[in-house]
Amino acid sequence: MNSSTYWQHLNHRADIGIEGTGPDMGQAFAQAGLALMAVMCDLKLIRQKESRSINLEGRDPEILLFDFLNELIFLVSGEGFAFSSLQVSINNGRLHARIWGEPLDGPRHQPAVEVKGASFNGLQVRQDKNGQYIVSCIVDV
Repeated sequence: MNSSTYWQHLNHRADIGIEGTGPDMGQAFAQAGLALMAVMCDLKLIRQKESRSINLEGRDPEILLFDFLNELIFLVSGEGFAFSSLQVSINNGRLHARIWGEPLDGPRHQPAVEVKGASFNGLQVRQDKNGQYIVSCIVDV
C-alpha cells in the first residue's frame, strides 16, 4: 500500500441558517438580511454610501422571505453591492426595502463565503408568544 495516497472524510458544513427577529415582520426581514450579509463579510467593513430598493409582492410570508433573500443575494453576487443597513416595510403582501451599502471591494471587504441562494429548508415566518416576529431560512453556500 502506498502511504502517500489515501482518502478521508472531512468535516464540511454545506449550509448556513440565518434568523431575524423584530417587533414587526419588516424589521425581522431586515435583521435576516443583515444576518445573510454577515455570512459573506464583516458588516463593519461596509460603508453606507449608496442605496438600492427592492419591491416585491406575495401573500405567503414564507415565499416573500424566500424571494427577498434571493433578491439580496443577487444584489451581492450579480451587481457586486455589499450592504450593511436595511429598512423593510411589509403591508398587505407588499414588501418595500431600502438597502444601504457600497460596491463590493474584495480586498477591503474580504468576502469569506459565497451564498448561492435561499432554500425552502428551514424557511419560516412566525410570531412568538410575546408577538415578536422570527424569520429563518437555510441558505446554500
